Amino acid sequence: MEKRSIRAEDLFNLKSVTDPQYSPDGKKCVFVQTEMLEKNNDYASNIYIIDMEKGGQPSQWTFGENRNQSPRWSPDGTKLAFVSNRSGKNQVFVLDAAGGESKQVTDFKNGASGPLWSPDGKRIACSVSLKPDEDLFDKTEEKKEDKKLEPFVAEEMKYKSDAAGFWDGKYRQIVIVNVEDGEAELVAKGEADYHLQGWSPDGKNLLLSADETPERDFSFKSDLWLMDIKTGDKNIITNGKGYFGNAVFSPDGKYLGYTGHEREFENATLSQIYIRDMETGNVQCITENMDILVGDAVAADFQQGAYSPSLIWGEDSVSFYFLASDQGNTVLYFANLNGEVYPALLDQQYVYGYTLDRKNQRIVAAISNPVLPGELFQLEVTTGEMKQLTSVNEKFLESITLSQPEQISFQASDGTPLHGWIMKPSGYEDGKKYPLILEVHGGPHAMYANSYFNEFQVLAAEGYGVLYINPRGSHGYGQQFVNAVRGDYGGGDYQDVMDAVDYVLETYDFIDKERLGVTGGSYGGFMTNWIVGHTDRFKAAVTQRSISNWISFYGVSDIGYYFTEWQIKADLSDLETLWKHSPLAYVDKINTPLLILHSEKDYRCPIEQAEQLFIALKRQGKETKFIRFPESNHELSRSGKPNLRLSRLQSIVDWFNEYL
Repeated sequence: MEKRSIRAEDLFNLKSVTDPQYSPDGKKCVFVQTEMLEKNNDYASNIYIIDMEKGGQPSQWTFGENRNQSPRWSPDGTKLAFVSNRSGKNQVFVLDAAGGESKQVTDFKNGASGPLWSPDGKRIACSVSLKPDEDLFDKTEEKKEDKKLEPFVAEEMKYKSDAAGFWDGKYRQIVIVNVEDGEAELVAKGEADYHLQGWSPDGKNLLLSADETPERDFSFKSDLWLMDIKTGDKNIITNGKGYFGNAVFSPDGKYLGYTGHEREFENATLSQIYIRDMETGNVQCITENMDILVGDAVAADFQQGAYSPSLIWGEDSVSFYFLASDQGNTVLYFANLNGEVYPALLDQQYVYGYTLDRKNQRIVAAISNPVLPGELFQLEVTTGEMKQLTSVNEKFLESITLSQPEQISFQASDGTPLHGWIMKPSGYEDGKKYPLILEVHGGPHAMYANSYFNEFQVLAAEGYGVLYINPRGSHGYGQQFVNAVRGDYGGGDYQDVMDAVDYVLETYDFIDKERLGVTGGSYGGFMTNWIVGHTDRFKAAVTQRSISNWISFYGVSDIGYYFTEWQIKADLSDLETLWKHSPLAYVDKINTPLLILHSEKDYRCPIEQAEQLFIALKRQGKETKFIRFPESNHELSRSGKPNLRLSRLQSIVDWFNEYL
């Protein structure tokens, strides 16, 4: 079969596999498969199961055009709880492993999520959203014709958030449901958000994370609490000084493993692994001598509903596994209470989920690399043998050509070591010159990785080289590196990406230095704006969900007042610093044709950031165009409406095709 290049509309052909979960006996593994429904302009997620003993093909376990997700086995492996929106709102359902129809076990007015089985398998704890005076069981809902416009009253700064919109006064609370009869009890409640972490092995306590700071606006920490289910009494486990979560008891209940930090560098602080001896209260930081981020910091645009546990204990209650972001990869580590840590799965790839068969020392990992959108693989820990379990994208990949990125390492002009990738255009021919597009990730505390990135592949298929690096501020290269961007936006970070351009122009003769483009989103949009305001080297630029003005961002973003103080290190008492770091201040120097893409309901980088930039450019007669995406938020490129994701991608391609 003759292969062709990938196209923007191929987004609809790709499937995502996430959230693998071994059954307790290791004989079965379930996972979630998500695909786009072009006719519905939506997504469908269903649960699949693999018989690990027979080694057969995955078989579908749930059906339909809904979102079925978060599958969790009962402790004895006879049942599977999951979350589905098939009844209109997310509710918890239970399937019998022997077969038959699923049974709905929650029917709450505002839905339910995050099911966790009790050790005896008779109850499920889950999360609900409730106002302080709202009845969990109240089913009365306003009819559409009864609804009338009401003013929204804000009395605090945290009155909106990008994904959830305006705050409706609801808090995250914890409910325990009896699986047999559906009886439910609200156990963790109050004017705070309680995040369910797990059950104690004896089933008497729930492990929660929460910030009980009375002032929501200054709620920037999270502590771990152990709550007695019978009495409701809560005991704090952590010290009230940092951000802790992802907690899980060892099987014997003697130890508690969790991740977190004390915000030494605010949101640029590396998360660590801590182990607490529940009898003595002693706490050990397992990763204190490893200058890496525990967890997944990868910037990608493909996986849907990826879930990666922070750590999973071995059967011996002494050893455990955890995931960390390092040098453009996510690495699965093995560790134990003696302080030994070494890689269990280390390759040029992105591990975005995993599950452990404790009895047989096997791991199922969800893995992506630059030419593999994502599949499940089984790792025999003792031998290192790998076996592919799913092939959901194989048929499609056989019909297209993808570009394999080449890793690059070089030094910035101040000597800082830098790391990134360059992709040649699909169908590359020696001796030909090609335009190059520089991509800048968001965050800024994220990490480009050895992962599939659909946008990059589409641009390569259009005949572009693609350059992407991890400039200072990125995760994966230690605490000093990730913290270096704070207070220096447009300084060392700008120099890093420009040094990357210089490096590849010197190293690769296929690049046409007269045809350079640049694009990025969020912080990457800020950097795109900054670049075109400081150099004319680029002949076309696309800025996405960007920041142009730190002064207005302070008051309009859902995180503005604290993010600006943490990252720019200035507030409204220091307008000079805020303006100095604002791309809008340099708009008179922008001569590069600039396409501005922004979502109407982006509360993270609100659309007024794009509006200011567009009007300022147009007023000065500059070459620009502004595309607004309705009913979309900051996550448009990753999880937005499929037709708008496609439109966004095509707009980027069209702009570069016109000017490059």
